[in-house]
Amino acid sequence: MALIMVTTDYLRRGDQVDVLLRNHGHQVRYSPAQRTRSHAEAMSLLAGVDGAIVASESITADMLAAATTLKVVARSGVGYDSVDVAAATARGIRVCNAPGVNHHSVAEHTVALMLAMARRLVPTVEMVRAGGWPRDAGVELRGATLSVLGYGPSGRAVAELGKAFGMNVLVSTRYPAEVAEGVQFVGRHQAIEQADYLTLHMRFDPSVGCVITEQELSAMKPTAVLINTARGALVDEDALAAALAQRRIGGAALDVLRREPLPAESPLHRLDNVVITSHLAGQTEQARLRAGLVAAQAVIDVLAGREPEYPVDRP
Repeated sequence: MALIMVTTDYLRRGDQVDVLLRNHGHQVRYSPAQRTRSHAEAMSLLAGVDGAIVASESITADMLAAATTLKVVARSGVGYDSVDVAAATARGIRVCNAPGVNHHSVAEHTVALMLAMARRLVPTVEMVRAGGWPRDAGVELRGATLSVLGYGPSGRAVAELGKAFGMNVLVSTRYPAEVAEGVQFVGRHQAIEQADYLTLHMRFDPSVGCVITEQELSAMKPTAVLINTARGALVDEDALAAALAQRRIGGAALDVLRREPLPAESPLHRLDNVVITSHLAGQTEQARLRAGLVAAQAVIDVLAGREPEYPVDRP
């Protein structure tokens, strides 16, 4: 019997993931992810466990060094930059993720943010709740240019929804598809310059840094809207806040931020042309279940001596 630690906050005792793990003879312990753990709590989190299903909290080299029995870390999500993969690999600990489980959820949330900005839904609801009856005109998505940076599963799903809305879809990616009807592949600068809605669906590369800086913001249309449901670090938030405050772009809709929750001192709090959601793009009931089951299966496979389906520690 192996001991599995689960830190993903939406996975709970008695759910399908818990049943799957226990049906394979494993014992399951829960310690839901917190915004901060003390150093002592972090160091003891993985001690004595054989496998871990983790949320997006950091799994550091020091934590892995203290986890002398650990054999596998499975992220219940796509991103794995919170896990020190090199340190895990050096210790023979497998690292896996759960790709392809939430791209439809992310795409739908992206379009929801686009619609919220196009139809001014958030300020309208707030004014009606306060007793007003605003009649400001919104704009249609049909005929607008949607520029998608990144063409992985989420980017492709957003492009398909954009086409369904009758949008002109531009895609910038290092790996253009051989056949993609209704999508035009262009360079990044052209995608940014022509976008009415610019949406990010890329991994964050620390060696590259921010993808959206003052330079990119200056190239955007004054009416354009930036949407980020990928990684907060992709956007220079100080430059974005300045561009929004000076009305150099039309607005922004952000589901991910450099620091989460958004610090009270952030200038983004004071702006009326930004909509911020709490890192919820991939968090539908269906996506959560798929992510938990994929992560659990990875743990089961590694502990049984099988190769996991989605390793990130080996090519």
